[in-house]
Amino acid sequence: MIGRIVEIAEEGRHLAKSRGFLTVAAQGVEIGRVPLDDIAAVIASAHGITYSNNLLVALAERCVPLVVCGSNHRPAAFLWAADGHHEQAGRMADQAAASKPLRKRLWAQIVRAKIEFQGATLEAVGARHQGVRLLARKVRIGDPDNVEAQAARRYWPLLFGNDFRRDRQAGGINAMLNYTYTVVRAGTARAVMAAGLHPSLGLAHRQRRNAFALADDLMEPFRPVADLLVYDLASEGVTEVNKETKPRLANVLITDMRTDHGVSPVGSCLQQLALSVVRCVAGETRALELPRRTLLRDS
Repeated sequence: MIGRIVEIAEEGRHLAKSRGFLTVAAQGVEIGRVPLDDIAAVIASAHGITYSNNLLVALAERCVPLVVCGSNHRPAAFLWAADGHHEQAGRMADQAAASKPLRKRLWAQIVRAKIEFQGATLEAVGARHQGVRLLARKVRIGDPDNVEAQAARRYWPLLFGNDFRRDRQAGGINAMLNYTYTVVRAGTARAVMAAGLHPSLGLAHRQRRNAFALADDLMEPFRPVADLLVYDLASEGVTEVNKETKPRLANVLITDMRTDHGVSPVGSCLQQLALSVVRCVAGETRALELPRRTLLRDS
């Protein structure tokens, strides 16, 4: 089961654990509860939220990330489990020992998939897509030519118009993208931790201050799925992150994609991708398990 995204967007809420539930209270009165085993991530986007320690432990035991958001719906902090898998020590050792050539080879696979999915998103909305997809063939090991950036420069104007600029600090469509990416990042972080990998040991994202570098790597091919959800809302004239749009954007983790094993939601694809990283760093395989480039879209 993929699980639910629980967002706390109202001021003054208190989150606690009651038996097998996450409970939400306001002014000492319970106003809602969700089974802990049904949760994929908790996103805290309001101020003045308090938490019980029992709840934080229960979330960590289930590898459910708590994401604390700052301005423009960007994540400011994560709570992640210290012990997420019974083979965690060995898997982290393999991950830390992964050679630079291996990391570069895996990163090239991720970049190719991302560019192919960007092309699929453009095709889904009826935009020119052939040129973007052709760029995927030019990605070499490690992407030394930064084909990823070349594709982005073509992709955004084709998707949202020539006047659009991707700006993480801006509102409107940019804020909607930020929010949806936060959901994808939380789902990726959960998959990484559940697989027994260390989220800070990335493939290409290896900044010293980035505690979720591997999640940032593995989520890249799924950004175009988020982009398509935002495009559909923008096409309806909606350009704000609010109570009505958040549930639709959070559906990104249950959006179906084609895989070699049939149709699977993004959340399941992330789990399989994280497990394929485990196999790659252990020397059991050379290829990541990524979805096919075709995106499934509700009519």
